[in-house]
Amino acid sequence: MKRSRINEIILSADAFIRGHGFILPPFAYWTPEDWQKKGPEVAEIPTNSLGWDITDFGSGDFDKTGLFLFTVRNGHHAHPNLKPYAEKIMISEENQVTPMHFHWSKSEDIINRGGAKLAIELYQATADEALDEVTTVAVSVDGVQHQFKPGTILELEPGESITLTPRLYHRFWGAGGRVLIGEVSAVNDDHKDNRFLLSQGRFPTIEEDAEPIHLLVEDYKRYYRA
Repeated sequence: MKRSRINEIILSADAFIRGHGFILPPFAYWTPEDWQKKGPEVAEIPTNSLGWDITDFGSGDFDKTGLFLFTVRNGHHAHPNLKPYAEKIMISEENQVTPMHFHWSKSEDIINRGGAKLAIELYQATADEALDEVTTVAVSVDGVQHQFKPGTILELEPGESITLTPRLYHRFWGAGGRVLIGEVSAVNDDHKDNRFLLSQGRFPTIEEDAEPIHLLVEDYKRYYRA
């Protein structure tokens, strides 16, 4: 992805998020120059991968296969009792797919925070981590238990949510427009806890055709030295 495109996505996403009454924390707006002046007092942010996270999953086509994320809060597996939870705010564009994947350890609630419908396709995983075409998918949707056929596509209206447990394959996209998505989960580790059905990159390869306006989580190591 080009850095100039990432900068555009950040500005557009921030406006969309604010338009739904959700305000990002102050560190969201620190510049690269700000980060170079920070000390150990802010180490939790890079250590726990808080902040801007924009990915095309290695596809080279963000509009078709991609996701905007901002990690608002997160703990760390090295300190499980300090903060055993995480929260993200995400944006999926119309028909922009987050590829089929599951998490080995993380349970999460995925919430439609506003905008269009959120379409989500569900499968259980087999013992060898393929799609289970036979086993019923059992999930909780806003506290109500449901059982669905494998491959069912749910469409969550604004305000609705679904609980996704470990080893439950899912992919999702905006249905009928842009959708603001919340995630409340156990501690999140995007480097070790994502199992994509097909070979995917989790983070983009960036072409530095412009200076970053704000840092992505993968940029911290270049600018933060404390």
